[in-house]
Amino acid sequence: MESEADDIKTIRLLYPDYVSGGLDTYYFGANLLAHILPVNDKQPTIRVEVAPPDGIDKRITEGIYAKEEVLAGIQNAMEKIEAEDPDKIITIGGNCMVSLAPFDYLHGKYKDTGIIWIDAHPDVSTVRDGYPNAHAMVLGSLMGHGDSALADMMKNEKFKADDILYVGLQDLHDYQRKFLDDMGVDYKIQKEEPASNEEILTFIKRFSHILVHFDIDVLDERLFHSTYFANQELVGDGSGGGRLTMEKLAEILHCIADNSEVVGFTVAEYLPFDEHRLHRMLAGINIFTE
Repeated sequence: MESEADDIKTIRLLYPDYVSGGLDTYYFGANLLAHILPVNDKQPTIRVEVAPPDGIDKRITEGIYAKEEVLAGIQNAMEKIEAEDPDKIITIGGNCMVSLAPFDYLHGKYKDTGIIWIDAHPDVSTVRDGYPNAHAMVLGSLMGHGDSALADMMKNEKFKADDILYVGLQDLHDYQRKFLDDMGVDYKIQKEEPASNEEILTFIKRFSHILVHFDIDVLDERLFHSTYFANQELVGDGSGGGRLTMEKLAEILHCIADNSEVVGFTVAEYLPFDEHRLHRMLAGINIFTE
């Protein structure tokens, strides 16, 4: 006799978007991450069509770097998800933009849904803020207030300010703080301690379903090195890295998973710089390529 769990369809959406972050290692990292996740033959992997990096700089169009490629990736992700019609989605990124399509789809399937955004950054930038990489705009777009080209792609109800809980949030730029204040998002800077288990439990009890967005850069780059801020050559928009240890993150994720129905889980911004450098070095040795 089949259990109810046997009827639930979970897919893994491999979405190696790098153009939204302007960094080729996002593409390599997503493909490597697909092999790091626990093996589960019951969860088919569906790949979003993203052309591999070609080393050519893209254009900034209407304030967004590689805008056409970004929108094409979102459209393809939406088509792949709709064709599969899953109950749950594990999204393997790629940068933070990979959450837009699956979270929108799942919000259409489950109306009473909250988002726990585990990230050092708020991801509510707009094209007016001078940073062209769209991965910094994704949560604002899910709320319907990011760039119109991104928000207009959504097919379901926009998320409200009180549908969101930040975990691990670090110092904000003035324009980010203004956006969150204007929208009425309840947030706190978590430099010393992340949101407590009690705060998380209070939040998740309000919803029948939960979406988790886990950005690798919420981890302290001094302790976990496959994160943007471990690479001293990169400056991004001037933001800083996260403060979480792996042990604290594990506690937070167990608190969420053990006390709520998680229907969407994104892992984003995995940047294995050392492994990528090793890959490129070996690619220059002819025995591997001839």
